[in-house]
Amino acid sequence: MSEPAFPGRLSREDPDLSERQRQVFAALLTLHGRSARPIGSETLAQLAGIPLSPASIRNALAELESLGLLERHHSSAGRVPSVRGYELYVRVILTPEALPPEVMEEVGGRLLRSTRDVEHLLSEASRLLSALTHQFGLAVATSLDEEVLSRLDLAPLAERKALMVFDLGGGAVHTLVLELESPLERQELEEVAGVLRERLLGRPMAEVRARLGSDPELVRKSAVRLVVLAASESWSRSVSTPLFSAGAMHMAEQPEFARSGQLSPILRAVESGSPLERLMMAGIEGQVCVRVGIEEGALSACSLVSFPLPGPVRGAVGVLGPLRMDYSRALSVVETVGTRVAELLE
Repeated sequence: MSEPAFPGRLSREDPDLSERQRQVFAALLTLHGRSARPIGSETLAQLAGIPLSPASIRNALAELESLGLLERHHSSAGRVPSVRGYELYVRVILTPEALPPEVMEEVGGRLLRSTRDVEHLLSEASRLLSALTHQFGLAVATSLDEEVLSRLDLAPLAERKALMVFDLGGGAVHTLVLELESPLERQELEEVAGVLRERLLGRPMAEVRARLGSDPELVRKSAVRLVVLAASESWSRSVSTPLFSAGAMHMAEQPEFARSGQLSPILRAVESGSPLERLMMAGIEGQVCVRVGIEEGALSACSLVSFPLPGPVRGAVGVLGPLRMDYSRALSVVETVGTRVAELLE
């Protein structure tokens, strides 16, 4: 696995931890990850199984706090990892989890069965990410305005419905169900498809949408006009996929969100999409990107592990969760799902 990137990472150099400090730091991260509560020296001494005396553990905790890797919200409480501490942990200490063969097979099989169009593939990717990490699974593709229309077919579905299948040159097939004002036979739809191909193929989607309302050849024949009217609105929606998300219940089960009332703002931030889409896309294609403590208001208590997709379709997959998420699992799952999605979009 490639080393993850940290776009929002603090500029200070990573401290060089002693073996004792590493042991105590890793143990505290593990216990805090399980409980979502501050961890004190007595808890570490009793539960962590570290071969150190209570005094050595207390000294190590104080040293880690002075380095900015741990923090206390109250003087009498235990400590929790800081944003900088989590970043150091992922960069220096963490070993990504090796996913078992059955999980790799499940990822490949479920995604392969969802490749009939980009939307189904991304939706399934978000569900997979959530199921495998117990976090919010996310997937998105960017606006396709600049992509070139390379294929277009029409087929009847019902009396006043037609299926439009189109390809934007990246190998990913898109589908639209068109609601027609009047029924059209298969032969009529094939003739309309021929006219549309003649006038639209080889053009960017932004130009295609503009021509739907301005090209006289596309409104002269009644059959073509019926399809154009139905396609105009639907095509406008289709050239930019929504942010697909899954796993709201997993977020609701996180103690820190349930206790603090932060869940509703987080759900609204995911639903609005735009800031998360921008953060997911801001990284090196084909490389896992970690943002600890997102500087986006409601998401400040969250971390985002994302994977900008390499290849012809620009997009990204990722997981959103609390700061204490299982990064070892998240990094491996996100890279595995992202790599497979990118392969299927080639």
